[in-house]
Order: sequence, then C-alpha cells, then structure tokens
Amino acid sequence: MGSLFRSEEMALCQLFLQSEAAYACVSELGELGLVQFRDLNPDVNAFQRKFVNEVRRCDEMERKLRYLEKEIKKDGIPMLDTGESPEAPQPREMIDLEATFEKLENELREVNQNAEALKRNYLELTELKHILRKTQVFFDEQEGGLNHTTESMTRALITDEVRTAGASMGPVQLGFMEKSIEREDYLPCFVAGVISREKLPAFERMLWRACRGNVFLRQAMIESPLEDPTNGDQVYKSVFIIFFQGDQLKTRVKKICEGFRATLYPCPEAPADRREMAMGVMTRIEDLNTVLGQTQDHRHRVLVAAAKNLKNWFVKVRKIKAIYHTLNLFNLDVTQKCLIAECWVPLLDFETIQLALRRGTERSGSSVPPILNRMQTFENPPTYNRTNKFTKAFQALIDAYGVASYREMNPAPYTIITFPFLFAVMFGDIGHGAIMALFGLWMIRKEKGLAAQKTDNEIWNIFFGGRYIIFLMGVFSMYTGLIYNDIFSKSLNIFGSHWHLSYNKSTVFNNKYLQLSPATSDYEGTPYPFGMDPIWQVATSNKIVFQNAYKMKISIIFGVLHMIFGVIMSWHNHTYFRNRLSLIYEFIPQLVFLLLLFFYMVLLMFIKWNRYAATNALPFTESCAPSILITFIDMVLFNKPKTPPKDCETVYMFWGQHFIQIVFVLIALGCIPVMLLGKPMKIMQARKLANEEVQPITGTDAEVGGMSNGGAGGGGGGHHDEEEMSEIFIHQGIHTIEYVLGSVSHTASYLRLWALSLAHAQLAEVLWTMVLSIGLRKEDWTGGIFLTVVFAFWAILTVGILVLMEGLSAFLHTLRLHWVEFQSKFYLGQGYAFQPFSFDSIIENGGASSGDAD
Repeated sequence: MGSLFRSEEMALCQLFLQSEAAYACVSELGELGLVQFRDLNPDVNAFQRKFVNEVRRCDEMERKLRYLEKEIKKDGIPMLDTGESPEAPQPREMIDLEATFEKLENELREVNQNAEALKRNYLELTELKHILRKTQVFFDEQEGGLNHTTESMTRALITDEVRTAGASMGPVQLGFMEKSIEREDYLPCFVAGVISREKLPAFERMLWRACRGNVFLRQAMIESPLEDPTNGDQVYKSVFIIFFQGDQLKTRVKKICEGFRATLYPCPEAPADRREMAMGVMTRIEDLNTVLGQTQDHRHRVLVAAAKNLKNWFVKVRKIKAIYHTLNLFNLDVTQKCLIAECWVPLLDFETIQLALRRGTERSGSSVPPILNRMQTFENPPTYNRTNKFTKAFQALIDAYGVASYREMNPAPYTIITFPFLFAVMFGDIGHGAIMALFGLWMIRKEKGLAAQKTDNEIWNIFFGGRYIIFLMGVFSMYTGLIYNDIFSKSLNIFGSHWHLSYNKSTVFNNKYLQLSPATSDYEGTPYPFGMDPIWQVATSNKIVFQNAYKMKISIIFGVLHMIFGVIMSWHNHTYFRNRLSLIYEFIPQLVFLLLLFFYMVLLMFIKWNRYAATNALPFTESCAPSILITFIDMVLFNKPKTPPKDCETVYMFWGQHFIQIVFVLIALGCIPVMLLGKPMKIMQARKLANEEVQPITGTDAEVGGMSNGGAGGGGGGHHDEEEMSEIFIHQGIHTIEYVLGSVSHTASYLRLWALSLAHAQLAEVLWTMVLSIGLRKEDWTGGIFLTVVFAFWAILTVGILVLMEGLSAFLHTLRLHWVEFQSKFYLGQGYAFQPFSFDSIIENGGASSGDAD
C-alpha cells in the first residue's frame, strides 16, 4: 500500500544483452510488464533501424490475419477465445507462421475467386432463364396476331409535345408490317436482356429519344431479387425485349444497352429452340448449385479451422512485432555482438526483473549473462502508482486531471472515501442509492463474464470500469439518505417521532401553513436518534426552511474541512522533498489564513447550535441568535457592532468575540505578504550570499565558481535556482492571489452540495406528487390497472431522470470539487505516466502500442 500514497521509487538502468539472447530477454520483460525502455536512436529513421525487416514481416502477417478475420466474421463463424495468452514464439517459428498464413490466404483467395466466378455464371444462367420464361409471353402475342396493340403501347412512351410535333409525319410504323408482306427488309429484329429495375424508366426514355420512336419495348419484372456476385448485395432487375428494324437501329440499341449496364442474352425465335435452351439452362443451373454448395462447404471448413487458432495467432504476431519494435530502440556496440538499452524500472521490482532476464538467457542458450546497471540521472522519472481492480478507477479520476509529479502525494486513496461521500451529500436518498448500489454490485459479481465479452460500446465500458465507484456512491447515498430520512421523497418512521401533534388529521393534511415549533409542548425535547425526524414531512411551511439551513451549513463545514485537509497534504509534500522555504513561507501562512477566517466561521456554527435554542430563556433564545453570514461579513470589513434585537443583550455569541475577530483578520491579512514575498526574498538572499562567497576568486575562475555554486546554493530553492528573480516574483504573486481569492470562491463553491441536494429532493417529491400519487387515489377495481401503468411510468422517470441524469450531474460536481477545490491546495500533476513494455496492454489495445510507433 506504500505506493498508493506516493508513486513508486524509480531507477534509470542500463541493460547489456547478447545479440542471441536479446529476443528471449525482451520477451520475458514483456510478459513481466515492469520496464519502460527509452529510445536510444531518436535521430534514426524508422526504416533505417536494424530490425525493420522483421517488423515489416509482422505487419504482413497481421494483414493476412485481418483478411482471415474479415472472412470469418462475414460467415458469422465464432472465433475461439480461451482467454489464455501464448508465449512469444521463437524467431525461427516466424517462418512457419508465415508459411501457414500464406497457405491459408492463397487457398481462401482461390476459393473466393472460384466462388465468385461460379456465382457470376449462376447469375447469368438465372437471368437467361427468366428471359426465356418472360419473353415467351411476348412471342405468344406476336403469333396470336396482336399487332394492333403495338402502336398504342409504343405511343404510351411519347409525351404530348412529341405526339403533337410528330402528327404531320404520318402513321408510326413499328414492330411488324402486314403479314402478307414478306420482304426481308420488313422482318423485325429484336434483342433481349436484363437491366436494373431502378434504371428502367430512364432506359425507356433514352431508347425513345435516340431511336426516334422506331423501337418497341416490352418489359417484365423479376419478382425475386438476384445476388450480385461482386459484393453479395440483393438487386432487383427486370427482363426487357426490344423490337426494331435495320442494322443501324441494332447498333444504336446495343450502345444504349451498354451505357445503361444492361446485360444482353441470345434468345432464339423458334419456340422449339427456346424450349431446348431453357432445358439446357435448367440443367446447368442444377449442376452449378451442386458445385457452389461444395465450394461453400470447403470455404467454411477452411474458415472454421482458422477460427480456432486466429486469436492465438494474433497474440503471437503482436508479441513478435512488439519485441522487434522494442529491439529497434536499443543501441549496438562496436563489435555488433551486444545490444545496449536504457530503461526505467521500479526499485522494488529490481530483483524480479533480474530473474526474468536470467530466464530469458537460459531459454536462448546464451552463456553470457545480461548486465543491469543502475545509472545516476537528473531527469524526472516517470510516475508509477500500483493499482488493482478496486483502486484503478479512482486512480483514473486523478490521472484525468494530471499525472502526479514523481513521488508527489497521491490523492487517490483519500478520494476512495471523500469522492463517494461528497457525491452522497448531493444524492442522498435510500431508494435511489439502493438502485445505484445494486447496479454496481451486479457488475462486481459478474465482472469476469462481463470483462470477457470485450464490447466496443464506449458508454458501457465507462460504467463497467467504474463499477466500484458506482457501488460505493450507491452505498454512501443510502447512508446520507438515512441521515436525511429520505426514500423516494418519503420518510421512514423507525424509532418513532419525538413530536406529538395536537392537530387532527384534516388539519395536518389540508393546512398548507402548518409549522413545527420546538418551543411548544409538541416537541419532547430530545432529538431523533438517527437522522431527521419523519414528522418534518408534514411541516409544509417550514420544512424547506429547516432543511435549507441544515444542508447549507453542513456543506460549508464539509468544504472547509476538505480544503484544510488539502493544505495539510501539502505539508507532506514539502517535508518529503525537504522544501524548507515552501514549508515556512507557503504552508504555514496558508493554513493560518484558512483556519483564522473560514474554520472560525465553522466554529461559530457549532457555537450557535450549542448556545441558542427555542426552549432557552433570553438572551439565548432563537430570536437572539446572530446570523453567521452577517457576523462574518462584519468581521472581515471591521464594521462596528450593530444594535442587538429587543430583549437581547448583545449581538456576539461569547465574551471578547469582537476583539478576537479583529486579531484573527489582522493575522490573516498579515499572512498575505508572507506568502507573496517571503519565499522570493529568501531565494534572493541565498543567491546573494552565494555570490559573496566567491568574491575572492578573480578572473575567469570567479565566473565559473559563481555559476557552479549558484546552481547548488539555493538552500532549498529547488527548481527555482535556475529561474530569473523576476519570474520567481511573478510566479509567487500569481500563486498568492490564486490562493487568497480561491479560498473565498472555493468555500462558496461547496454550496453546490446544498443546492444539488435540495434539487434532488424536490425533483423526487415532484415525481411522487405529480405521478405516483395520482395512481394511488383510485380505489375501485380499475385502480390496480391504472396504478400499474402509473408505477411503470414513475419508475422510468425515476431511473432515467433522478438516478441517471441527476447522478451524472452530482458525479461531475463531485469531480470538480476534487479537481479544483481539493487538489489545487497541494497537487501539481506535472508528471508523466510510467508506460512499461507490457504484452497485456499491447494485446488489449489491439496492437496499437506497437503499431503506432512503426
């Protein structure tokens, strides 16, 4: 748990590996996931590195696997995923994997090409079958002597304007002439084919305009859709037959058909030839169906066999690629026999990493052990916080604001308690909290199965990743719901009310101005054992007034305590980094400023609750209780004390309050120049002393000595030693202004706890009054049916609005209170995350970690 409060101690190490053992050692480190390698060849192009050919071979294998995966998904074949992660193959196994993938890809491509050719042939035969079947009707009309319909059907394609314009051109001669005329020039020609149904109207118009009406078109729809062999889409088509005369029209018609992508087929004129062709077509279609079925079965068998190993193949290839990509970060020594690497490692895992390197050396059969040396460096190490499935989500909330600086105090362990608690203050309701807690508990109980599904739904992944946060927020909301005594806007009477009303039932339910007064005999004088007394539900007049005052004050109390805790956290940072100047001139005045102003205001609230009551005698009755807000404003502005109310002795709560408040404000104001000038002045003084110490040295040595001592003689100045004094003053001024003004604004910001709690309670009451209570008013047999419908509607609104929308709103406000009001007191968040070379993260991200850098 030590690394949970601060990040792990890191060390920069130099690693020497024999060339023949480098692959196995890096493989072991990848399985371990505790080493972050640095690029020792930043100026070398990615295509000029030593292992670029191996990375390219892995890219090619990945491409083939993605092709197989696409074909497997196209057929809906399930891919076996055992959840196990096979070890990275040896380099010599790459050749076997490449041969296997090459064979599978070639076989599958050949099968697909054959299947596509067969499907194209099948489509042509099917279209020809429909042509022979549909055109039989057209030829029956010809043989039956229906020539008188030809001209009328053709003129249906002519617009009124064309018909009027062509009236003087004489009768239209289309189709067949009189049967008695048998000259060859008048014998009709025809073409038959298939065209997409959506192109048919435009096709008809083009034929009419291009051929000047000297064609006769008949068409019939194909009822069932046909499969496009190229992409597998279902296409609706129509059969057409075009009658015309002359070779010139024949050429023109064929060009138009070609332009509209219509497919032309031979169609004999003689009925016997058509029947013979149709029988041949049907026979060939049956044969093609058999061959297509066998082809699909073979393709399916190939894909099923590949699907069993596809996941493991992906893991192996990505591991190989990640290893060679990592090896490209290494340097070669002069002899070309040793690889040199630099890496960040956690100190606690130093021995574990050495054991992994030893295992890799033994696997490779190398006789030279690897060497891991710790290096001295002035670089900032990466930040590494160990997490488990419980703390991971809370750490992610902190890292979203900014990764902690190295060894800085980590807010995550404190956030585990404060985050769900502040959320619950705004969301306090037993019922709504129970819904949220049950949802989180369900995800926790089923987490293994849900995690194995690996869905791409981003919203679900966010919910599932924060399942422990959701569960804790629900549990804490149930607790604060018990404090508020609120369950779906109603109260629980567990211990029995400590009030005894003297009103009758009709007065309680009908009088909108009914108030509860503890000064009367209705109150027993002892408070409710836990939480609020349920009697406040009937106090319609002063219920909100009472709850507002209560929730507003606890919001300020929690806020001030939260900020004080944040300032105390900065003390841990200053003492750990031995930053004496920041401890004296930042932490102490900040804490004093916060305590003497805002914590004093919190103390006034407790004094007021303790000294003043409705049952007390003058001058400590409720009418003499001073306003905390007015008292605080008068204190800061040094206002003279006002006249006390009638029958009250004074406006102060205790003796000497006015003098103490003046002293507190003066001390708090005195802290501001200390925060503003203390640290910069001490840094300037330390630099001046360092320069005076090197004055006896003359010439060039004095300048060199002055620079050398100035770099290390900051006396706790830390990183400020290299800054200009003007920048230090400006930075300190901004920091001081931000803290002083932020203390006021941040305290007021915690009032969102009161505002959202009030809004949540009122929304719940509105839903009960306006929705569910309507269903409870019906008393006859229809009331049950009506109540069922109303309850369903109320439940949907409760979950959708009060749990989801209000829960999201409270979550975002809680996040802001932690990021801005709490963490700004001590958390810099200027570090960078530790990103170890880990096979698990590479495989989880789909190879993106290794692929992006290539």
